[in-house]
Amino acid sequence: MDAQPIVLDPLGSDIQGESARIRERGPITLVELPGGVRAWSVTDAKILKELLTDQRVSKDPRQHWTAFMNGEITAEWPLLPWVSVDNMFTAYGMDHRRLRKLVAPAFTHRRTTALQPRLEAITAELLDKLAQTPPGATIDLRETYCYPLPIQVISELIGVPEDRNPALRKCVDSFFDGALGPEEGLANYLEMYGLVTEIVAMHRESPGDDLTSALIAARDEDDGSQLSEKELVDTLNLVISAGHETTVNLLDQAIFALLTRPELRADVTEGRVGWPDLIEETLRYEAPVAHLPLRYAVEDIEIGGHRIPKGEAILASYAGANRDPDVHGSTATEFDPHRATKDQHLAFGYGVHHCLGAPLARLEATVALPALFARFPGLTLAADPETLSTSRSFISNGHAELPVQLT
Repeated sequence: MDAQPIVLDPLGSDIQGESARIRERGPITLVELPGGVRAWSVTDAKILKELLTDQRVSKDPRQHWTAFMNGEITAEWPLLPWVSVDNMFTAYGMDHRRLRKLVAPAFTHRRTTALQPRLEAITAELLDKLAQTPPGATIDLRETYCYPLPIQVISELIGVPEDRNPALRKCVDSFFDGALGPEEGLANYLEMYGLVTEIVAMHRESPGDDLTSALIAARDEDDGSQLSEKELVDTLNLVISAGHETTVNLLDQAIFALLTRPELRADVTEGRVGWPDLIEETLRYEAPVAHLPLRYAVEDIEIGGHRIPKGEAILASYAGANRDPDVHGSTATEFDPHRATKDQHLAFGYGVHHCLGAPLARLEATVALPALFARFPGLTLAADPETLSTSRSFISNGHAELPVQLT
């Protein structure tokens, strides 16, 4: 194995090319994250699934990341908010089960299914707004369609007042921005923490039928021993951030796939390929989250002929694992909704940390995508696909904008 790690591009300008280069080094490869922090990138799907279900792998840096415990990871590290929060994203063992159990009721099959009429109403409102676009004008579909649907849904689920949405959106966007410096990143986290704290205060005074009020009730039980105030706020931060970013990228990448593949578009819109098949292949082909920081080896781990030393960081590289030829064959780098393995992806994680909101993201896509192409059958991409820039992130895998013409 090469001694020098592959230095990840913090702006994610070529996520799939970079993932291929990482995979060429081997199934478990040393990479360098922003700030010079090293981690073991795992692009082998089988090994990654094993690690994601291995009790010797933790997400708690306070207990299991040597560099963090030794004070080497400081406030200067731009990814600190990703690992220092107190919620189920960074919890291990019993703490993780306790925190996940509190959030899970908001994402049951029954509650998710019950959201469909509201999803359809929001989608119709957005399409009506798009229909007001002057003929021949170019619009950014990521900004005007892919983004507002999931952020509106998650805001209503949590109970975010409408006047707080713009500020909250700015914070969420910045959270994924790989160009943000350490001071900007910390300031952004503190701003978002303050905004969510305000929202908690509002719902503590006037509870409603929303996730925030439910978590406040859990927070206030047993003199606060069940859920700390920081866990409460950080859990809501997690649901807001993770609850929409993956769906924005899913919608963005699915629309892009159809606009750049005329035969595929005809097959989907004429019913020869089902929308669920398109959605699963999009999740596989362009994982909405390319790399997810971080996990840590609780003890020395021997796996796949490699050794991950105790206390070292592990990076789940979903973009690479989702194109693993050992799973998806020699055509793994091709977009094909007919493939038998399209649903064998890791786009929403795996094991105990599998994304609770995955069914909701799929439902949003199932509602939004066919409605868009039915309303605007002449939809076309208004730029050379090769010239489209990506989101400034090695974590979030989407386009910076998606310019289209509706007719």
